[in-house]
Amino acid sequence: MTAATGAGFVPGAGHAGPPAPEHPALLVAGRKLLVGADGRLLRVADLPADAGWVPLGTLDGVPVWGAVRPGDQAGDRPGGADDTGYPGRWLSWRALAAEVPEPLAALAGRALQVATWRHAHRWCGACRAELADVSGESARRCPDCGLYVPMQLSPAVLVAITRPGPAGRPDELLLVRHSYGPTELWALVAGFVEAGETLEGAAHREVGEEVGLALDRLTYFGSQPWAMSGPGVLLAGFTATVADPAAEPVVDGRELTQARWFPLDALPAELPPAYSISRWLIDAAVAAARA
Repeated sequence: MTAATGAGFVPGAGHAGPPAPEHPALLVAGRKLLVGADGRLLRVADLPADAGWVPLGTLDGVPVWGAVRPGDQAGDRPGGADDTGYPGRWLSWRALAAEVPEPLAALAGRALQVATWRHAHRWCGACRAELADVSGESARRCPDCGLYVPMQLSPAVLVAITRPGPAGRPDELLLVRHSYGPTELWALVAGFVEAGETLEGAAHREVGEEVGLALDRLTYFGSQPWAMSGPGVLLAGFTATVADPAAEPVVDGRELTQARWFPLDALPAELPPAYSISRWLIDAAVAAARA
């Protein structure tokens, strides 16, 4: 999948008109997406006419569409992506994001999130009727009882925590290993935001719960939609310094298996992938120490 110089993806559900044969499109099966054999986006014309396309946004001003592989929506397929009969190749979002520039990774992530959400919200939870899409919105509505079901976001926070050395500059970075997911990676403390909680409050709480540390100078860094954690997940990244430089992390024993301070000039090789906000935070901490 390649992009022209200056390519940009703008997410949205407000396309004007139906999909055209030449419009780019992504088909989703389970947790995988279909792209061309050469890695490029396929077109609507290359894929099944009964796919049930939904708008994802625009790429360089051109509408882009996504759909669940026909048959999966009815629940009569296992949700894998190992059958034949489709052009190109099936890739996980992790594999796809490792190959393509950020705008296209974001597009693929939205395709996976929207398709997965629609698949999981086919029926009305109040009266059991089949939900219908709301035009121009990432939402569904029940035609019988009127229940409105928007695609809800699940915000999560992650924090790059440093502690200063003798000169008062950032010298070490706290990295942890989780008991789930890619357990071999050294990552950052992270967790979901609770109802009624601010992002900053969640950052303080998660760090306190998972490694027993208090934070100072908590600063917002940026955000990233994260398709690997499910539909609607939005990661908000922060930087911070540890309030007590002498404090050592104590893992909670449930979500984390290890937590260590690493010198910023001697970080482990097993770090999050380059396309993740976790890695952007780590790289920013290293750059700040070198400045």
